[in-house]
Amino acid sequence: MCLAIPTQIIEISPDGGIGILATVELGGVTRQVSLIMTPEAKVGDYVLVHTGYAISLMDTEEAEASLEAFAELARIQEAMEAEEAALRASGSRPRE
Repeated sequence: MCLAIPTQIIEISPDGGIGILATVELGGVTRQVSLIMTPEAKVGDYVLVHTGYAISLMDTEEAEASLEAFAELARIQEAMEAEEAALRASGSRPRE
């Protein structure tokens, strides 16, 4: 299974003739990605990033909804891990 993550472009710069690179940000983490597949992208746009390439543009509402869904999954995962840790500490077995 592959996962493409929505990120926001914060900077675009040429890369010595081999393509255009963008700096994207997600949750305070920045990365360099290639815009070879999305040359129309501009600063402020949201792009789907997979394996170092911006593979498509996303509208802001769709990107924000996707990011909120990822955040909700992270909250659920954290709650499950906390519950399992509490069960282990009490000597009980986690649910299966």
